[in-house]
Amino acid sequence: MLKAIIIVFFLLLNVLYANVLQEAIDNAPAGSIIKLPAGVYKGKITIDKPLSIIGKEAGVVIDGGEKGTVITVKSSFVTLKNLNIVGSGDRHEKVDAAVSVVGGKQCEISHCNIKDCLFGIDFQMVSNSIISDNNITSKNYELGLRGDGLRLWYSNDNIIKGNRLKKSRDVVVWYSHGNEIEDNYSEYCRYSLHFMYAGKNIVKNNHYQYNSVGIFFMYSQDTIAEGNVIKSSLGATGMGIGLKDVSNFTLKNNTVIYCAQGIYIDRSPFEPNTHNWMIGNKILYNAEAIHFHSLSENNVIKDNIIAGNIEDVVNDSRGSRSNENEIAGNYWDKYEGFDKNGDNIGDTPHKVYQYADQLWVYNPSVKFFYGSPVISLLNFLAKLAPFTKPLFLLEDKKPIVRVGG
Repeated sequence: MLKAIIIVFFLLLNVLYANVLQEAIDNAPAGSIIKLPAGVYKGKITIDKPLSIIGKEAGVVIDGGEKGTVITVKSSFVTLKNLNIVGSGDRHEKVDAAVSVVGGKQCEISHCNIKDCLFGIDFQMVSNSIISDNNITSKNYELGLRGDGLRLWYSNDNIIKGNRLKKSRDVVVWYSHGNEIEDNYSEYCRYSLHFMYAGKNIVKNNHYQYNSVGIFFMYSQDTIAEGNVIKSSLGATGMGIGLKDVSNFTLKNNTVIYCAQGIYIDRSPFEPNTHNWMIGNKILYNAEAIHFHSLSENNVIKDNIIAGNIEDVVNDSRGSRSNENEIAGNYWDKYEGFDKNGDNIGDTPHKVYQYADQLWVYNPSVKFFYGSPVISLLNFLAKLAPFTKPLFLLEDKKPIVRVGG
């Protein structure tokens, strides 16, 4: 009798701790479609064959139980769709994620809700795949302790579209080329989008607000960022778009508004005999519209609207050569010239100098008083009767007088 009770007990344990979903995956032939009804399924599953897992109705939850990665994919041609993926582990060094895809191609992760997962979706050496229409939130940690919402590492020619990230850390695209990143939204993250050693990517029509940094490009080349809206980057150093050591970039028709630094340019373009193009952007109501750091020449800055900013141009290092960029045809609301012949081009160039601003540009302690009456008075007096030689920053030879004129 006792022996029978023990046997039944162990059978119950096996049922209790069995992973029904993993067993279904293991037993399914390659190419199968597993349609899940509503319910909670145990995570920490591994998919090592072409397979589709689709929630056929609302309420399909795959729960990792706060340990490890919830779904690990080690195959090509895998689809995950209409799933709620929750409860990853919290180990950064193990990249505990909702979904980790390694070495695959033509995979799809779409229409999933990811919550309470340290990292969201992690692509490692994945190509020709799609991440679309997912909602992603990290664990409820301090900003720097969260994981990245999306990670592309050595992953090329993917489509990242229509995803919504909130209270995650970063979206990173590292060593990854030819990706299309379009119509995504994020808020209350750190880097909405961070590129490093990445080329020939397209970044289009994304909307990023209330993050520390909008889009930051590092050590990259041959990328187009067009039609993006970066709004209200948070903090005294909140940045809209940053360029560091990048070449052959095009920033076109983007809107950067309500940030501490609108566009930050650091040693860009980097490669000899290359250019970057900033065309048709709206840089509005930032503390600093364009911030130059280190050697930054051969940028083409044309047809932009630069209005409502406290400072239009800031140069924090005398070696940046901000005056050696091609600048023409921009609208500057601080332009003080005339248009006598009515062609909507200023009769005189728009020249930008740095006056008493040097007090706060070169001394961060003084920046606390930036915008205060005392600094405004010093700037006014310096322009009225300079007591030091102002620093020439740049010249727009053909400033536009009226927007839409």
